[in-house]
Amino acid sequence: MGYKFMEKKKLNYKEFIKETIILTVAVAIIASAVYFFLVPSQTSVSSISGLGIVLSNFVPLSLSAITMILNVILLIIGFLTCGKEFGMKTVYTSILLPLFLGLFEKIFPDFGSMTNSQELDVICYILVVSVGLSILFNRNASSGGLDIVAKIMNKYLHMDLGKAMSLSGMCVALSSALIYDKKTVILSILGTYFNGIVLDHFIFGQNIKRRVCIITKKEEQLRKFIIENLHSGATVYEAIGAYNMEKRNEIITIVDKSEYQRLMNYINQEDPDAFITVYTVSDMRYKPKI
Repeated sequence: MGYKFMEKKKLNYKEFIKETIILTVAVAIIASAVYFFLVPSQTSVSSISGLGIVLSNFVPLSLSAITMILNVILLIIGFLTCGKEFGMKTVYTSILLPLFLGLFEKIFPDFGSMTNSQELDVICYILVVSVGLSILFNRNASSGGLDIVAKIMNKYLHMDLGKAMSLSGMCVALSSALIYDKKTVILSILGTYFNGIVLDHFIFGQNIKRRVCIITKKEEQLRKFIIENLHSGATVYEAIGAYNMEKRNEIITIVDKSEYQRLMNYINQEDPDAFITVYTVSDMRYKPKI
């Protein structure tokens, strides 16, 4: 009994370390996107850091300090509305993000644009930050700030996270009109919109599965392959052909990308004449009976 307890404790410790490393890397990616692309672009694209850039023109505080203050306020709201796990992870990431920004400010003071183009800076920011944000959202965390607002909208309004980020980010983008020219304001709005689209692609692209419906002469062999080789589930339905009213069984299974490729290779080899239809699945819900 004591051995099993120690093994479980050791496993939990390893999972904790792994989760912490993943969250840290994700925040480092986000901070890099903000400091090396968003700040030089002088736009406010869908982030609390963008609002911090605007406020830094009116408040005598550094960007990292303003970001920390705004994050604390929103963090309290997120902790109360999105649960303990989300809250604890976001506490860590919210503290870490300003620390990374502060570190970059020390190491790379007065950093200029890497691309010498405002438009390219915005595009690079969208691509880089979406990678970091998608990692956090898929780990039930966020970087704080507008991510918390988006998570709340996703939970209570059932909006896609990308759309929620775009909607909440529009308010920040419009705030850029207080200090920037028309071009910068338009770039901020367009950047916010496309940031939501790219973010949705990164989030759902990792979770996309395929629903495969197969009618084959080798039904039993296929059923065993799905269960024993793919370690996936399957459902068998009775299907009746409309032309000759012949009864056949249809096997339906849901697989990820790698499993789908293995399944197709198996069918092409064992029964090239099998009838197959494939559907894209981005979300699955299952509520077990208690």
